[in-house]
Amino acid sequence: MLRAFFLSIGQLGDPKIVAVFLKSLAVTLALLLAIGAALWYGALRGARWFGGGSGTADLAGLAAVLAWLAIAWLLFRVIAIGVMQIFADDVVVAVERRHYPEALAEARDVPLRRSIAMGLGSAGRVILVNLAVSPLYLLLFITGIGVPVLFFLVNGWLLGQDLGDMVAARHIPRRSMRRWRGATAFQRFTLGLAGTALFLVPILNLVAPVLGAAMATHLFHGRRRI
Repeated sequence: MLRAFFLSIGQLGDPKIVAVFLKSLAVTLALLLAIGAALWYGALRGARWFGGGSGTADLAGLAAVLAWLAIAWLLFRVIAIGVMQIFADDVVVAVERRHYPEALAEARDVPLRRSIAMGLGSAGRVILVNLAVSPLYLLLFITGIGVPVLFFLVNGWLLGQDLGDMVAARHIPRRSMRRWRGATAFQRFTLGLAGTALFLVPILNLVAPVLGAAMATHLFHGRRRI
């Protein structure tokens, strides 16, 4: 894992990876800003609907901003990884070109339609699984222990699935994906925990999607060489 991390850090200056970082960050921020604009507009319309004056509209606007900040914090990882799924091929190709040229020669490009489907599936899984686990979050919150730990484990597991699939989709036929997932479950879980930790570190959280994709590439090919 450390080898994958340091190799990935060392390649952050690669023009291809920089381009993916800028594109994915721009799309992620645009989506978050669109959510914020929708909340702001909805709050102002709601205040006018109920006949509130300018003071009520100001309070509604403030509430919308606070809600957006909370939503942006919660959904940044969801949206960022979903967007990264669309551009992941470029990161994986850049890593493979430098470190695993023989694997690159045998790889197949992931169609854009499948990349978008993977991105939407990633976002959907994160939301649905966390909703399903929310009673446990609530129970642990009441008892005062364990919420951050459970959140970290659940989302680390989910992130590991997404990062692993980014690379495997280029090298493993769909009919063999389930068997591969079973054989690499622990490795992908540790990758997901590492990626989730990166999302918690200021500044690093911005490059966490790109770093995660690069690390997943190193781990995938490192395991195949064993």
